[in-house]
Amino acid sequence: MSLRNQAHAVSSPTDAASAVNSPYVALQKIKGGERGSLTDAVEEALKEAIVTLALEPGMMIDKMAVCERMGVSRFPVSAALARLEHAGLVEVLPQRGTRVKPIGIDDIRQHLFIRSALEVETVRGVAAMHDEGTLAALAANLEKQRSLAGTGERLAFHVLDLAFHEILLDAVKLPRVKEIVAVSRNALDRARQLLASPERLAHTFDEHERIYNALRAGDADTAAKAMHDHLDQVVAELHRSAKVRPDVFEP
Repeated sequence: MSLRNQAHAVSSPTDAASAVNSPYVALQKIKGGERGSLTDAVEEALKEAIVTLALEPGMMIDKMAVCERMGVSRFPVSAALARLEHAGLVEVLPQRGTRVKPIGIDDIRQHLFIRSALEVETVRGVAAMHDEGTLAALAANLEKQRSLAGTGERLAFHVLDLAFHEILLDAVKLPRVKEIVAVSRNALDRARQLLASPERLAHTFDEHERIYNALRAGDADTAAKAMHDHLDQVVAELHRSAKVRPDVFEP
């Protein structure tokens, strides 16, 4: 159901405004299917809403509101939330219900440690290869980043950010390494979205460009340092954000 149709379906202007302003507006109604596929669809939709901060850290999740918005029964919603609990995105509070898990600084530091260890070595390998196809793909990606860096379009920029790192990982042809980085990256996505101010997007573009320039020059040490500094900036900014928004972070 479109937002316009949804607004007509409610009983009053107040109800209409409430529906449009609901955090669950990011969830789309899904068509019926097998129980497993419904659970998958609900899980993916809730995960996307959590990662993009449509459902903010610390927010209690209203299962019935999810059911009504997506047009499903309670079972796939409960099953999807159980999976998301295992993934560390939600948590069950006794006698209260399920909430979006606050962002844990210690968890973030550990995942960034993993990413730094693997991606620093990745850029060393890419620098040694000096593959023109990889460099061309990175250059094309950076041109798109440049056009978005000052606009504040955080979701579109985030897609390009992910693609930049994937180009590097694909170049070294180590699928297991890429898989491990993806797991850690998923855990970091909420934090990256929270930090995605126009200023941070511009800094991220500059950091990516320094990595690219070192790779173009075939300078493995400079590329490695640029990647390390790029990922290290996330930790520094998280600590600053935790002071401003302590409600969305765990100590």
